[in-house]
Amino acid sequence: MTLTSIILATLAAGIGSVWLAALLMRLGLGGRTDSVGSPHLLSLAAGALLATAFMHLLPEAFESQADAHALFATLLVGVVFFFLLDKAELWHHGHEHGHAEPHAHGGHDHGLPPGGWAVLMGDSVHCFGDGILIASAFMADLRLGAVAAVAVLAHEIPHHMGDLVVLRQNSPSRRVALVKVSLAGAVTVLGGVAGYFLVERLQDFLPYFLVVASSSFVYVALADLIPQLQKRLPARETLIQIAWLIAGMVLTTLVSGAAHHTH
Repeated sequence: MTLTSIILATLAAGIGSVWLAALLMRLGLGGRTDSVGSPHLLSLAAGALLATAFMHLLPEAFESQADAHALFATLLVGVVFFFLLDKAELWHHGHEHGHAEPHAHGGHDHGLPPGGWAVLMGDSVHCFGDGILIASAFMADLRLGAVAAVAVLAHEIPHHMGDLVVLRQNSPSRRVALVKVSLAGAVTVLGGVAGYFLVERLQDFLPYFLVVASSSFVYVALADLIPQLQKRLPARETLIQIAWLIAGMVLTTLVSGAAHHTH
């Protein structure tokens, strides 16, 4: 039952987010064509990630018998690790592709070879990691897994918009670009299955897996998404941005409640 839930959730988060991104772009709701999505989507994703980390994953981890200091240390190491991972990715792309004009993608710069394979490779690794995080949450609790899957789905939509923009510049058709990004998104399922068998054998370390997942969500929200929203805007636009941020938090609460009642 748990493995089935993980597969369904990772399918929805991995491939579903790609199709939703494509649909929003087709409807003209994804922001400018050179951006990774509208500020509304970025705000929604940031709210969902922060609420999932602070209101669901971390409380679940700290309710365990694990030492609080060890969990906080794991959270700190996790945030630093994702910061260094980001640095390594930026350095790699800059070193490999020179100083050509980069393409903005979710706060990162990607020098791209023909076909956008650098983006697809990076996206596949990222999706595999997402699958492991979702599996870790499901192994702790069905409700927690559902919330984590929705948070991943929310933040992957603007991320995949950036991928589709890049690949459409290098692909003969929109359909080819959509298939390529969908295949990368499908790697989320592989990560979920791998995570299921990994966490099953390391049950004692489950609280630490949950904290690592939290550190990932917190880092993405605070270092990647929110900085893109930190622009001087009219009061009305600022209020709308805050409303979408809160909507992301409310969304995770509603999903948590719904999953709890079906459990």
